[in-house]
Amino acid sequence: MEFAELIKTPRVDNVVLHRPFYPAVEGTLCLTGHHLILSSRQDNTEELWLLHSNIDAIDKRFVGSLGTIIIKCKDFRIIQLDIPGMEECLNIASSIEVMNLSSILFLAHNPSC
Repeated sequence: MEFAELIKTPRVDNVVLHRPFYPAVEGTLCLTGHHLILSSRQDNTEELWLLHSNIDAIDKRFVGSLGTIIIKCKDFRIIQLDIPGMEECLNIASSIEVMNLSSILFLAHNPSC
């Protein structure tokens, strides 16, 4: 099974990225089999590429139809994604959780990688 088959919603527009000490960035969020990618729509210079294996924990919060995913990384970064639409937010969060778990199980089963 490919990791890409686990992705329920591969792309979401109008996602806002919040990070400490950086201004908020609005852009398009894409999930691939190995990365979470956020690309800015304003000037295409701001991008975030995050390996699924670098994700330590995910927290989901909802206010009305706006969903927020807080990602705690293994390198101690904290990233907040504001995603319009509850269904899209749940799909993104569950896809990240499943791919993160799958990559851990794959590496545990294949230690030569």
